[in-house]
Amino acid sequence: MTRYAFYDLDRTITRLPTWSAFLLFAARRRAPWRLALVPAAALAAVAHKGGLLNRDRLKEVMHRLLIGGAVSADDLARVADAFAERQVAGNVRAGAAQRIAADKAAGYRVVLATAAHRFYAERIARRLGIADVIATEATTASDGRVRHHLSGANVYGAAKLAAVTAWLGRRGEPRDSQHVRFYSDHPTDAPCLAFADEGFAVHPDARLRALAGANGWPILDWTR
Repeated sequence: MTRYAFYDLDRTITRLPTWSAFLLFAARRRAPWRLALVPAAALAAVAHKGGLLNRDRLKEVMHRLLIGGAVSADDLARVADAFAERQVAGNVRAGAAQRIAADKAAGYRVVLATAAHRFYAERIARRLGIADVIATEATTASDGRVRHHLSGANVYGAAKLAAVTAWLGRRGEPRDSQHVRFYSDHPTDAPCLAFADEGFAVHPDARLRALAGANGWPILDWTR
């Protein structure tokens, strides 16, 4: 039996969300003038709330405004490394780090499964000792620059479950030989929690708490 432990990132491992924080961090580091575009990014968020932009398009628009339409991969990597250092130093829940270590000690292969962009999520994962990452991908242009367009789906909700099941399928093992844990704070990860052999609701909101009660998912509190 091969053991896998999948962890969501934002508000599960971290205390605070990372995408908006990365956008602001990148703008300050690369082109501070882009901070003047924050109101436009906020309007895009309002359009999303009103149903005028889907989540995938919102991510692309915010990326275009605050990072740029095409960015040197090396430049983006330097910013992502600095951001990851800051996140691990001040935004990772101690309880999450302890649970990751405990799962690894128990023989689980730990995987980060997040809607965050790979270009910074992978660097956070590396600093937490996590080698495997399932994340949202940006397109890369023929000149090697990172574009604001997504490559594939935003790994969120049902798309995250599809990405997780595809990743497990590539292991070349029958599903009944795999034992899967999944940790998340958010009800949009309910499909992944239901798919897992063990689903854990981590400091859940009211919606996820209700789902946890109905499905028998243990509730964990890493906020203290």
